[in-house]
Amino acid sequence: MSEEFRPQKIHIIGSVGSGKTTLAKELSALSSAAHYELDNIVWERSSIGDRRRTDKEKKEILNEIIGSAAWIIEGVHTDAWMEGSLQQADVIILLDPGYKVRNLRIIKRYLRQISGLESANYKPSFRIFLNMFKWNRYFEHTTKPYIFDTYLNYGHKVIIAENKADVIDYLHFAKKPF
Repeated sequence: MSEEFRPQKIHIIGSVGSGKTTLAKELSALSSAAHYELDNIVWERSSIGDRRRTDKEKKEILNEIIGSAAWIIEGVHTDAWMEGSLQQADVIILLDPGYKVRNLRIIKRYLRQISGLESANYKPSFRIFLNMFKWNRYFEHTTKPYIFDTYLNYGHKVIIAENKADVIDYLHFAKKPF
């Protein structure tokens, strides 16, 4: 990859515990591009509880984001409403550390959240904690194979990496931010 390559529009996908949010925040700091979590597009957050947005609402919000000059979107949803971010992305990153690594990160995240050391967009509960293992297993066996089949259309701009350091080095952010 040439030294001049500095993607302006980045979509990061991966399972729960893969490091999507951590990578997105770091790339956002290095590039000054705004960072968005797909889960916060799917869910309208409020103090009285979360409401799942309609596909039309999600698509409108996403279209506003991807219409901007630079962005970093992280999250994996296989619904048609988010196709525009994949089409508009300069690079799509599949962050894929090992299955066991993700499970350990889920445990660490939960312990940090319930002890107040880490914030969350949702109220941490034991039910959500258990669901994260289920979602990780589902990603490994169902979503990841689907991604590999479906995202072949985007092969020229897909990066598959096990860790954020490899991605940052590959994109040349480590030496020269925007």
